[in-house]
Amino acid sequence: MADENITYGSYLRLDELLDCQRPRTDAHDEMLFVIIHQVYELWFKQILHEAGLLQRRLAEGGSAGALRTARRITKILKTIVGQMDVLETMTPRQFATFRDELGTSSGFQSAQFRELEAVLGRRVFPASDLRDDARLRAAVRRPSLLDSLLRYLAVQGYAVPHAALERNVAEPWLPDPDLQKVLLEVYADENGPAAEVCEALVDIDEGVQEWRYRHVKMVERTIGAKLGTGGSAGADYLRSTLFAPAFPDLWEVRSQIEETVVHGA
Repeated sequence: MADENITYGSYLRLDELLDCQRPRTDAHDEMLFVIIHQVYELWFKQILHEAGLLQRRLAEGGSAGALRTARRITKILKTIVGQMDVLETMTPRQFATFRDELGTSSGFQSAQFRELEAVLGRRVFPASDLRDDARLRAAVRRPSLLDSLLRYLAVQGYAVPHAALERNVAEPWLPDPDLQKVLLEVYADENGPAAEVCEALVDIDEGVQEWRYRHVKMVERTIGAKLGTGGSAGADYLRSTLFAPAFPDLWEVRSQIEETVVHGA
C-alpha cells in the first residue's frame, strides 16, 4: 500500500536537494554556475544508470530494448549540450567575480564523467585517478559498451572474431579490420535491427563528442587561453579529446560501405 504521508517534496527530498546550492560569494552568477554543474552530475548519474541497462540488453541480444535505452541516452546528451546555452549567458567578467573561490576544484575532477569515459572504452587514466576512485578502477576492468556490442552481434548470428570476444577488456580497444568486415555485413541490411543498434551507438558517440566541443567553446568564451581552475590545461586539454571516437570501427566502416556500394554498382 502506498504511503499516504509521502508528498511531492518528501518523495523528491527537496529540502535536501535545494539545500545543496551554497555559493561561496555574494556574486549573483555563482548560483547559476553551481546549479548547472550539479545538474550535469545528476544527468551523468542517469547516463551511467542507463548505460548499465544498455549493456545488459546488448549482452542478451535484445534489439528493441537496447534501441530504446540508447535513444534515451542520446536525448540526455542533447539536453546537457543545450545547458551550455544557459551557462554561456554568463560573461567572462561575471565569472571572474567568483572564480578565485573555486580554488583547486575543476570539472576535470568529475568522477562520474571519468566513469562514463571508462564505460565508453577509455582505459588509460592518471594513476592518481585510479588510486583514489574505486568505481573507476572497477569500470576499467569491466567490458566496455563496445564489448557489449560485440556480444550483441554474436548473439544475432554475426561471425564476430573470437579474439575480439575473448580479448582482455582492461586493455584499450584498437580498430580491427576483421570486425569492420562484420560491420559491413551488418550494414548491408540497413533496415535490420543490428544496423539500427549500431547507428544508435554512433548517435551516443556523436553526442559525447558534441558535448566536448561545446565544452571547449564555453571554456574559450569564459577564460580564453588561461589555465583552467585547479591548474588544468583548460581549453587545450579539451581540444585534445575532440574527434577521438569511442567506437572507431563504426566510423571507419562508413567509407568502406561507400566503396562497397560503388564497386557493386
